[in-house]
Amino acid sequence: MENLNIPMILTFVIIGFTIVLYALERIAIEIVALGSIVALMLLFMAFPHTLNGSPIRPEDFLSGFSNQALITVICLLIVGQGLFQTDALDKPAQAILRMSKQRRWLATGPLLITVGIVSAFLNNTPVVVITLPILTTVAAAHSTSSSRFLMPLSFITILGGMTTMIGSSTNLLVANVANATGEVRINFFTFTAFGAILAAVGAVYVLFVLPRVLKPRQTMAEEFTGKDGRQFIAQIPIVYGHPLVGEKAVAGMFPALKDMTVRLIQRGERPLLPPFEEVQLQPGDTVIVAATRDILTRAISQRHPLLPADANESPTSEAEHASPSGTLTLAEAVIAPGSRLIGRTLSMTSFHADTGCVVTGLQRRSRMPRMPMTDIRMESGDVLLIAGNREEINRLRGNRDVLLMDWSATELPQRQYARRALAIFVVMITLAVTGIVPIMVASVAATFAMITFGCLNIRQTLRTIDSRIFMLIGASIAASLALEATGGDDAIASALLNIADGRSPAFVLSLLFAVVAVLTNLLSNNATAVLFTPIAIEMAHRVGVPVEPFIVCLIFAANCSFATPIGYQTNLIVMGPGHYRFSDFLFAGTPLAIIIWLTFSLVAPYYYNL
Repeated sequence: MENLNIPMILTFVIIGFTIVLYALERIAIEIVALGSIVALMLLFMAFPHTLNGSPIRPEDFLSGFSNQALITVICLLIVGQGLFQTDALDKPAQAILRMSKQRRWLATGPLLITVGIVSAFLNNTPVVVITLPILTTVAAAHSTSSSRFLMPLSFITILGGMTTMIGSSTNLLVANVANATGEVRINFFTFTAFGAILAAVGAVYVLFVLPRVLKPRQTMAEEFTGKDGRQFIAQIPIVYGHPLVGEKAVAGMFPALKDMTVRLIQRGERPLLPPFEEVQLQPGDTVIVAATRDILTRAISQRHPLLPADANESPTSEAEHASPSGTLTLAEAVIAPGSRLIGRTLSMTSFHADTGCVVTGLQRRSRMPRMPMTDIRMESGDVLLIAGNREEINRLRGNRDVLLMDWSATELPQRQYARRALAIFVVMITLAVTGIVPIMVASVAATFAMITFGCLNIRQTLRTIDSRIFMLIGASIAASLALEATGGDDAIASALLNIADGRSPAFVLSLLFAVVAVLTNLLSNNATAVLFTPIAIEMAHRVGVPVEPFIVCLIFAANCSFATPIGYQTNLIVMGPGHYRFSDFLFAGTPLAIIIWLTFSLVAPYYYNL
């Protein structure tokens, strides 16, 4: 690299040092990314450079934060949150669960394979956005961390996308640039057969190895409120028009309450105890159940709730017809020692009048009482499942009678908005896939619609924005700018051409693949592909072979963006919902990139008769 200069060397050092710090995760990714941008600003202030005739200014390194890829990713995450917040894709997820029964692989394997095939003909980003909430729901139903499935989802779409010319924007870009030279003709299915071989080999790793390599990643809130089997006592008042009116016991169980344990049915002054033979629920009954928090949450959030939020308040209390308004939040709180609630029943307290919240369940670790919840006298250490709006729940922090468990607060899905959220999502995907409007415009408009039509509130929207993704994209674009301005990309290309002289075609192809695969994980894959297209053609000329194998090599290598979250847009989309770290992509994605590289290096010489 005779063209090396001090700014170029320092740029390589900054990029390398940044990647190392990302992987070590000793320092927060946001701080490392910001530090790299500051370092590049200072470098270019000390060594001014121009690009395309214009001087590089410090503010140019902040242009990545207004990049359309960044805006698109963030808006797609917000739209996905809208689907999650309304449980809009719960029915497709439940259908998959019914088909797979208890076999988890059947719930994810066929779906991932289907996604891989579809991504060969559709843009990968909307395919991932469609599938992500379904996989998340399936993982939750199987009591498995979604991190085991979301990275495989991103990788399988990348593998599927490398099989046709329209499988990814990178393929189309390289094909167009190469066809414009007149030296090769890349058509829709030119590299499909070879791509299918690579995709099949990679899919074996993605489907069978990757889920076992990935560590379960959960937020603190999920760990705190995880599915640990703890059960709460709750009661369901059967009033006229209730969904359970007329429900009849079958073999001692009520089909509509199959996920709950019915402990008692209070009918007037007469308690009905299990087994329930030929018992039919009627208005005026009170059903006492034991269920996990997850089941109670589902019962409250249904469009026609089995369990109203104020079901466990006394009918004579001030809470009658006073369910919390707005978006409901469920939280757990422990009865504090010395609490005024100790020794009193809910009907004897003024808990709702004092707090605005209602108690939807009670959990006692020592024993499970068999009586109406409103008759249970509370004890120190009892855990209450409390419903209220976010402000009311937050005010419990200052309540001396209960100790609020902060990380247990979660908002209930607003299922009444599920149809409108699904409609917004379908319109967005249709507009993006058909090309009527760019996907960035469609995603921004869908974000606006989700907020305007009540599927999300502002706080939920802002909470969806992942600061890691925001800083990663901004810093990676700044690094690309610095590398281009200092000539670092040209230096790498020149070195590659020098090495190619006098080498065998098989060796040169393998080398080109390895270099491009590394760079595509650090810089924009489209930028890498465009930069190396003329280089690949020149390398083919120097070794005296047809141009097509080198163009196809470039397409496959530019798609090997598995090792970093900044390598491809779908990696960024799953990073937040999967709670992944930078190192997760590095350690789980690098083996896949190596597998694809080795497979290509072994098959290409025979496939192209080199």
